[in-house]
Amino acid sequence: MAPNLHIQELDIQEEIRTNWGDIYQYLAILLNTTGLDEILAEELAVLPGMEEISLLLYINRYARENAYDVIILDCAPTGEAIRFISIPTTLEWYMKKLFRLERTVARYARPIARRVTDIPLPGDDYFQAIESLFERLRGVDALLTDPEITTVRLVTNPEKIVIKETQRAFMYFSLYKMSINAIIINRILPASLKEDYFSDWIEGQRQHIEAAKECFSPIPILAIHQLREEILGYDRLKDLADGLYQDRRPLDRFYYDPPLDLSKTDDGYRLTLKLPFADKTDVELDRVADELICRVGAFKRHILLPRGLAGLDAVSAKLDGDLLRIVFKGDRHDG
Repeated sequence: MAPNLHIQELDIQEEIRTNWGDIYQYLAILLNTTGLDEILAEELAVLPGMEEISLLLYINRYARENAYDVIILDCAPTGEAIRFISIPTTLEWYMKKLFRLERTVARYARPIARRVTDIPLPGDDYFQAIESLFERLRGVDALLTDPEITTVRLVTNPEKIVIKETQRAFMYFSLYKMSINAIIINRILPASLKEDYFSDWIEGQRQHIEAAKECFSPIPILAIHQLREEILGYDRLKDLADGLYQDRRPLDRFYYDPPLDLSKTDDGYRLTLKLPFADKTDVELDRVADELICRVGAFKRHILLPRGLAGLDAVSAKLDGDLLRIVFKGDRHDG
């Protein structure tokens, strides 16, 4: 696009050929076996998450190769963005808990299944492809959750429902240990507009902006006024950036506050999770062996506990404002 500036957009069909060959072929054959038309089976074999995983593969590769000074991700709306950042954790859990079991069961069941059903079980090529995919993704979760490397800037509009959605996104990103360092409020009508038609609208936006400053404080709020025309081309984008950041350096971290903290107390340990805007009725905690499972609304995260915490048999939790404090103490055991 310009010297040292590249823009990349994924083509899912190309990514299937590059990264998903054996996995995609098995899914298409499986769906076709159930009676679906071959073309429809091929379309449905493009599962949700394939595009996001392909994007993570590129990020991991570029980071390993040190290919760029900065990578900017233009994320989708809240639901899809959360699915994107949750993929590394979900895949790691699957590989540790289910992958080897599924591979072993398929190996022993395949000869028997051929005699009693025409539905194919996945071959070893399928499992090798999944393992290879996971190896290429290894380390991307640490890349995304390291605040020295990755930060998030949430973009919202000065409208009640949109700001509520941004609060929800803030909470979910914090759950996944993503560091948020700015809130950008877009499409603000300039106060200089004199037409009566806009007066109530401008006042409503002003109130929503003040509410946003209150609820997101101390995270910086950056503002963009509604522009006369669409932002197209380098020069217009440069003007937008100058107005947005002014005397700030865009690559600086404007705010830093780790969303997770582990500290030792006199009689145990305390794990503190930052869950802004969460209600105690939204939060559910479970512990399974060495994992703490934290559910917030429709999303959940598996937090692998250090060995010292996993061996303590007494766990209590309390939501104190924006902070979920989980206390581990008691006698040590090996369960």
